[in-house]
Amino acid sequence: MAKREVQRILVIKLSALGDFVLALAAMKKIRQAHPKAQISLLTTPPFEGLAKASPYFNAVFTDGRPEGFAQWIALRTRLRAAGYTRVYDLQTSSHSNRIFQVMRPNPPPWSGIAFGCSLAHANPLRNQMHTLERQADQLMYAGIWPDAPTRQGAAPAPDLSWVLGRAEGSRPPASGVKAKPYVMFVPGGSAHRPEKRWPVDRYGELARILYSRGLDIVIIGGPQEAALAQSIQRQVPRARDLTGRTDFASIAVLGAKAALAIGNDTGPLHLAAAAGAPTVVLFSSASDPQLSAPRGNVAVLRAAKLSELPVAKVAQAAAALLPTP
Repeated sequence: MAKREVQRILVIKLSALGDFVLALAAMKKIRQAHPKAQISLLTTPPFEGLAKASPYFNAVFTDGRPEGFAQWIALRTRLRAAGYTRVYDLQTSSHSNRIFQVMRPNPPPWSGIAFGCSLAHANPLRNQMHTLERQADQLMYAGIWPDAPTRQGAAPAPDLSWVLGRAEGSRPPASGVKAKPYVMFVPGGSAHRPEKRWPVDRYGELARILYSRGLDIVIIGGPQEAALAQSIQRQVPRARDLTGRTDFASIAVLGAKAALAIGNDTGPLHLAAAAGAPTVVLFSSASDPQLSAPRGNVAVLRAAKLSELPVAKVAQAAAALLPTP
């Protein structure tokens, strides 16, 4: 009897962090559907560490956004030579459509919306669905999730239980005194989307309230957001600034141990929520929580302009999520 050929699966997910975190739910389902397959991820460098830490992939490639003709040819050559037997395109963008087109004339079976793909996600309502239900629906169309939960709010949240082993004994650096429970603040976000940020002085006021209730404050963000942390520290000097000191995997670890996470609609907050932190997420009219809010033990607060969202309302939502002493 001939030896059965090992399936070679490619998953495509390039950006952004919040979307990548939500896609972990579909990635888990793909692994469950193909338990013995060699599954590779095509992504970009920022997501390499998190993807490699996950249990879903045998290989992770970060050349998913080639620049210039030579890089496109190199990507095309590598993808064709890999002999993939199926592709799950979780990016479903014009860029991933281009990747499909460069694999012609004989692209592998392809789940997504690329023009001409064989496993098309043909639901005309797909763009009105939350990412979790939309990707579950895509996998149903691809034939690997026949009973996919596609009703709004029904799809399972991403499972980051695999970070808990790394989280054991991990918490922000302590000062030698007995460690207190901590709240993660995520006051930043995309620099070109300032309308998605709650004013930093409000974070300072909230930090002072929570610190007075016996909670440590830990501030997460990129190195370019150090000024936000410093502004919060002017109101709570003992707040700990971890901006620029955490990769995505370590943010998930911190989220797994946090008493609470509070922040704007941005990737690190999605990570904290997926890792299990009770989470308060702040939305302006710039994005729709019906399409992209994190799931789990999450309170969504929304204001047309975040400058109109009062500290008292956020503090109330935080108090409702905090565990009873």
